[in-house]
Amino acid sequence: MTSTDPVLPRKPNSNTRRPSFRTVGEEVAAENRPADDERLVTGYSGKLLLAVSLGWAMIQTGRLVLSPMLPTVMESLRITELQAGLAFTLLWGLYALGQYPSGRLSDHLSRKTLLATGLSLLVVGFGVLAAPTYSIFLLGAAVVGTGAGLYPTPARAFVSDLFVARRGQAFGLHGASGDGGGAVAAGLAVVVLAVATWRFAFLPVVLALVVVLALLHRWNREPYTPPRIETDAGRAVLGDVRKTAVRFANRRTTALLVAYSLYAFVWQSVTGFLPTFLQEAKAFSPELAGGGFAALFVVGALVKPMSGSLGDRISRPVVAAGSLVVATIALAGVVLMNGTLAVTASVVVFSAGLMAYPPAMQAHLMDVFPDGSMGGDLGATRTIYIGLGSLGTTYVGFVAGQAGYTVAFAGLLVCLLVSASIVLGLAHVR
Repeated sequence: MTSTDPVLPRKPNSNTRRPSFRTVGEEVAAENRPADDERLVTGYSGKLLLAVSLGWAMIQTGRLVLSPMLPTVMESLRITELQAGLAFTLLWGLYALGQYPSGRLSDHLSRKTLLATGLSLLVVGFGVLAAPTYSIFLLGAAVVGTGAGLYPTPARAFVSDLFVARRGQAFGLHGASGDGGGAVAAGLAVVVLAVATWRFAFLPVVLALVVVLALLHRWNREPYTPPRIETDAGRAVLGDVRKTAVRFANRRTTALLVAYSLYAFVWQSVTGFLPTFLQEAKAFSPELAGGGFAALFVVGALVKPMSGSLGDRISRPVVAAGSLVVATIALAGVVLMNGTLAVTASVVVFSAGLMAYPPAMQAHLMDVFPDGSMGGDLGATRTIYIGLGSLGTTYVGFVAGQAGYTVAFAGLLVCLLVSASIVLGLAHVR
């Protein structure tokens, strides 16, 4: 492996990089900082990990609450499966497009600036998403996608700033917060549909995001650094695109991006349509289908910290590859089995495999990104795989409308199988 390969690290669990913490007016090096200072729930690092994780949980809650309510939303707005899939693709597509510029700008400005901007747009977008018409609903999806696109890459780069020796555990906890948001979304959908209309589901999300915005403003020591159009915004994003492309221009990087894009295609398809699939193809009741959707994230919240910790101890690519093998086998069970108990058990195992992948693989990527371009490189990677993955909901909506949900989800099985094969190959040749 050459020194220019930006994907696979020279050592499995390299902890040689030391981040820098941005304080008001200066950068303070964290050289030789002991692991004991990297507290996960207390102190400066712990409080900020909790704050950015709460923000991520609420973003996921707001986006994912649409899935268990989808039949009601479709009926209310009088739209088809394909139109619903297009709305999801718009949201996720704009979310993907924001990954690279937000990461690159967070390298040149401050993480705090990008996080606050994203949260502000999300507050507005979730309010608009409670729309009386499909066109306004699409506008809300676009604003939410844009705001969400500005948040996660700076948030993950900020977590990497805060943690080195315990980076895998920190990524596991941060990722688990998003799964907690998915579980909350399932319960929120049930409660809201029982006592009000689907539009009220976004009210608690908006209020919680305002709280997160206030906490980050108070706790984060970084300054706000508005971009200068002629220098920061232009040079930071456009001027570094070529350098990022050069770092990514090799076969292993391409293979990894293909594998991650297929994974994202499956993840976004499943999170968009799993409750509807369980109702239409497996004859689950709406409540039981909502429980299956919640299980996806409850299990994810449990396995992600373990996946991150296991990746810290052994090999992150091996852990990621193994998780995809488990997910592939379990998804076959979800598609082929018909009994309620068998399908439910398959969903649980599928959730464990699917959700164990991101902590190990994202920590693996952060190991090798240069400190000065960490946010931008992660953002470029996420733009590619989330952007391609965003087409998953349109695919499911179209195929389900033409041939049924079973055929649509069988196609996802092929995607997972190919992705698992690629990652296994990359882990083997290390």
